[in-house]
Amino acid sequence: MTHHFTAIIHEETFSDGSPAFVAHCPEIDVTSQGTTIDEAVANLQEAAELLLEDASAEELKQMLSLRTAVRQFEVAA
Repeated sequence: MTHHFTAIIHEETFSDGSPAFVAHCPEIDVTSQGTTIDEAVANLQEAAELLLEDASAEELKQMLSLRTAVRQFEVAA
């Protein structure tokens, strides 16, 4: 079965100063990272696959039944 999820990605910096990208999947609350956006998403995909493989039927049903919304908003500063 194929599932479609959202990857929210933001840039960080590793402790050695090199760039890092953090990818988060809000639907199943999984996060991973990589040195490029593509690597971060690939690592996130692998982490999601491992989570879904190990989840019980009940856990899977609960995770996949929750709605997720991503919205932008403004803040005056």
